Amino acid sequence: MKEFKGDKRTKEYKEWKKNYAKQSEGFGDTIEKFTEATGIKKLVKFVAGEDCGCEERKDKLNKVFRYEKPKCLEENEYNILSKAIESKQDKFTVKDQSQFISIYERVFNTKVVGCTSCSFKSTVYNKLVELYKIYN
Repeated sequence: MKEFKGDKRTKEYKEWKKNYAKQSEGFGDTIEKFTEATGIKKLVKFVAGEDCGCEERKDKLNKVFRYEKPKCLEENEYNILSKAIESKQDKFTVKDQSQFISIYERVFNTKVVGCTSCSFKSTVYNKLVELYKIYN
């Protein structure tokens, strides 16, 4: 989960917590929320004890079935995207592609594999454009 940097007594923190902190990182978090809301979690802890294995299962499910949650763009990344998008750039040099792939891999916490020049615009660039639009 992304950490909040700033004063936790502010309205900004309350907004961040409302919008970001409650989001599930993966399927394990979703199941935990369901079992808490229905009372199943309390029942399992009552029957099986405090160490029922729920946390381990939740962590495994979160790793296997992770929800895509991009990290925030850094200022220099935003500027690189802004320049390309605002100028309606449609041809990209190898250097440009490399920059966008680096941004994509960091923000989406994934590695781009395979022939990147074949699928660069349809995957990497278009997904970064979608993310950029959220900022505007």
